[in-house]
Amino acid sequence: MTASVLNHAPEQADPAETAPSRLNSRRLRAGVTAALTLTAFAGSTLLASSPADAATIEARALSIAASKHGDPYRYGAAGPNRFDCSGLTYYSFKHAGKSLPRTAQAQYNSVQHISKASLHPGDLVFFHSGSSVYHVGIYAGGGKVWHAPYTGSYVKLEKIWTSAVWYGRIR
Repeated sequence: MTASVLNHAPEQADPAETAPSRLNSRRLRAGVTAALTLTAFAGSTLLASSPADAATIEARALSIAASKHGDPYRYGAAGPNRFDCSGLTYYSFKHAGKSLPRTAQAQYNSVQHISKASLHPGDLVFFHSGSSVYHVGIYAGGGKVWHAPYTGSYVKLEKIWTSAVWYGRIR
């Protein structure tokens, strides 16, 4: 994990957002969160049966998503400092070395579909209504996902709030 992943500066933030204490606090929080997520992931990969290179990509994508903690949601944004849900997954996996389509539905259509029993950190969680996917996040373990939820919110780690989810693994 490089320092540039953890220490990113806002594109064009409000002057209040660029105050040194706020930036340092945000960077520290993102770094600690990324480290804790990576530690949790590392423990679970010992039990995983997927190839080592896939686990490495998933771990890197998970760490990248965690490093974006606190970045604001913006519809249609795919980083580096603003994201919508599929923009966060797209950005995280792209920088981990694996390409994904840009939208949540297209991402769902491109991954290997897996059961909840097969789920491990770094897999994708797709939220759906009927047959349509409307949201995506990166599974962090413990029933939680890293995601960019909605306008006015920010990238965060949150408990999966519904049973209307499908799971996918990057091929």
